[in-house]
Amino acid sequence: MDLMDRRALLETCDNPDKKIDYLVTLSGHLPGTGGNRQIIEVRYVPDKLILDVRAFGNYLETLSDMKWTTAEDLAVTVLTDINNQIISRWVQVTVNVPELQHHAVDTHGVVLEDRQPNWDNPALLGRLERI
Repeated sequence: MDLMDRRALLETCDNPDKKIDYLVTLSGHLPGTGGNRQIIEVRYVPDKLILDVRAFGNYLETLSDMKWTTAEDLAVTVLTDINNQIISRWVQVTVNVPELQHHAVDTHGVVLEDRQPNWDNPALLGRLERI
């Protein structure tokens, strides 16, 4: 699938209140991965736009049809796609995949974070679960 077509799947809605900071969490998995579920969680503080939840599900279905060489590759793709569609005040993408490359490794996790320059809300971010 073309980059622009994939990103276009991340439909948006207007933020109902641009004056306040609040946290949105979307968590899902890549369908079709059987017992080896690749879990993706996106947490963000909206600015002007929010992600449509149903569209996020369609986006995850599309990602499941693609070949991912690493969890890092998948996480970077999700972060850049979301940053392209909504310019959030703060965004965090977490990807956890079963690591099947070695019997002693149970899972492989990646956490990426980005924020607008000069934006900070220590009271809100301080309440989030630590990595």
